[in-house]
Amino acid sequence: MNIVSFGGGTNSPAMIIGLYQRHEPIDLILFADTGAEFPHTYRFLMIFNDWLAKHGLPFITTVQYRDRNGNRLTLEQECLRSGTLPSIAYGHKQCSQKHKIAPQDKFCNHYPPCLETWKQGQKVVKFIGYDSGEQRRYNRSKEYASRSKKYDYRYPLVEWGWDRERCKKEIKEAGLPLPGKTSCFFCPSMHKEEILNLQQSYPFLLDRALAIEERAQPNLKKIKGLGRDFSWKDFLNTGS
Repeated sequence: MNIVSFGGGTNSPAMIIGLYQRHEPIDLILFADTGAEFPHTYRFLMIFNDWLAKHGLPFITTVQYRDRNGNRLTLEQECLRSGTLPSIAYGHKQCSQKHKIAPQDKFCNHYPPCLETWKQGQKVVKFIGYDSGEQRRYNRSKEYASRSKKYDYRYPLVEWGWDRERCKKEIKEAGLPLPGKTSCFFCPSMHKEEILNLQQSYPFLLDRALAIEERAQPNLKKIKGLGRDFSWKDFLNTGS
């Protein structure tokens, strides 16, 4: 049972293209939708699904975080409801764990082919798209993966020595457009240049990001806003 964890950026489609070239089977492709991806990411998913269909590969299965009552809860809704920023703003990574990793794990925990694999005493293989230039992320993931009782983790791009530029090259040669940057549109890890690009390209999304920051302001003690040591609103108003 081979699963691809699809992030929607450059590495994931390149990894799938490389797996296809090497005739490595793919049984399931999972994309966890936080509800806060950029429009170009959602567009690329549709484009790439067409490519997958033409090459006899499974469509991307989208999963989402749901609360205890089974209702969809996006990361944006959660932040507005709690009056907080994404956890990465405070130096944690619970937003990724809760809205990216957990929904995929939950899906697999109820997916018959996965259940049958585990029943037979085998592990499900999960392909992760870290490229050869992401050594730190790869090392951290390998340490976590070594403790897993349910999954064997593989990192094909690292195995092949593909860096980000090689990934872009393979995507172009497959006749596909480059996916563009993938992240939540209110991610605290965005650089100032990216905030300005957001303002220019997707002003309606910027308004929603600023609404999250404004709602959280009364509860902020050690950080100033979405930029951690600066608020996005102040930066856009003053340029600093």
